[in-house]
Amino acid sequence: MRLIHCADLHLDSRMESGLSSERAQERRLELLRTFTRMVEQAEREQAEAVLICGDLFDARTISVRAGNCVLDAVRMHPQITFYYLQGNHDRNGFLDGSRQLPENLKTFGSDWTSYEQGDVTITGAELSEETGEDLTERLVLDRNRLNIVMLHGMVTEYGGKDQSDTFSVRALRGKGIDYLALGHIHSYRQERLDDRGVWCYSGCMEGRGFDECGEKGYVMLETAKGRVVSSFVPFAQRTLHEVPVDVTGMMTQEEIRREILEELASVPREDLVKIVLTGRVDLEVERDPEWVRKWLEDEYYFLKVKDETSLLVRPEDYQYDVSLKGEFVRLVLASDLPEHEKEEILQRGIRALAGEG
Repeated sequence: MRLIHCADLHLDSRMESGLSSERAQERRLELLRTFTRMVEQAEREQAEAVLICGDLFDARTISVRAGNCVLDAVRMHPQITFYYLQGNHDRNGFLDGSRQLPENLKTFGSDWTSYEQGDVTITGAELSEETGEDLTERLVLDRNRLNIVMLHGMVTEYGGKDQSDTFSVRALRGKGIDYLALGHIHSYRQERLDDRGVWCYSGCMEGRGFDECGEKGYVMLETAKGRVVSSFVPFAQRTLHEVPVDVTGMMTQEEIRREILEELASVPREDLVKIVLTGRVDLEVERDPEWVRKWLEDEYYFLKVKDETSLLVRPEDYQYDVSLKGEFVRLVLASDLPEHEKEEILQRGIRALAGEG
C-alpha cells in the first residue's frame, strides 16, 4: 500500500515578503496548484491515502477559493482517503459544520482517534491548549498491526510547557509506532524513534521566504512485509536559493559579476534567489548591491541582493596620506563609533569623495 505524508502547505498565505502584489497573487495560486498536483500525483502513484499533518491553511480566515479547492480535490478522488489533522494555523472555519465534508475526508480531535486503512492503523491527535499533559502517555496501539501516528508540533525529548505545540518524543518510544508523521517544521527531517519506528517531518511543500530555502515536497510511504518504507519526493513549483558569493580580493563590478554568474550556474531561472555578498573588501572596491540586482532581476522569477561584506581597512595605509581622503579615513577610524557605523560612513564618504554620490 502507498500513502503520501505532507504538511504545512499554508494555503492562502499572503506571500508578500519582497514580492510585488502581482507575484504574490501568482505564488498564492501556485500554492493551491501544488496541493492539487500532489493529489493528482497520489492518483498516478495509486496511493490509497494522503496524510495532511497540519497547517493546511495559513490563517484563521480562509478564502472561499482555497476551501473549495481542497474540498473539490478530495471529492474528485473518492478512491483516496484524506486524513486531515489540524495544526496551529488551522483554527479556522473549514471544519465548523457549515460545509458538507466528503466521506473520504477523515478528521481528528484533541484526543487520540484511530482509523484502519488496509493493514495500517492511522492514529492522530491535535495539540491545543485543551490537550491534556498526559496525551502521549495515553496512546495505546495494537503492536500486531502497522501503526502510523500523526501529530503537528515540535519534537522535544521531555515535552514543553506549551502543550499546544510541543510533545515528548520520549513518551512515544516503545508504543509500537512504525512511522510518526509530523508537521510544523518546514524542512524534511527523519530520525529513529526507537528500535521499531522513525519520526519524520515532511517539511512544507513550497518555500514562502528565504528562511525556507532548498528542496520542498512530500514523503511517499510504502508498506510491505510488515514494514513502512519512506522516501522524500521533491515537488515544489519553485525553489528558493540563498547563494553566498565571496568577493574577497575583488576590486571591480566585472570581477564580482563573473563570480556571481559562476555561483548561479546551476540555479533554474524560474526560481527565487537571494544573493549574499560576503568576504572582506578593500575600501576602494566597486560594489553596488542595487546594480547587481538590476542587472540580474530579469533572469529569475525573483531576486534580491544582500551585502554582508566587511571592509578591509589597514590604518597604516593612510598613516602618511596627506589627501582629504586620508584625513577622512583617519578621523573615522579614530572615532568611538561602533564598527558597523564606521564601515557605513567610510563607504558613503569614499563614494562621495570620488564623486559617485
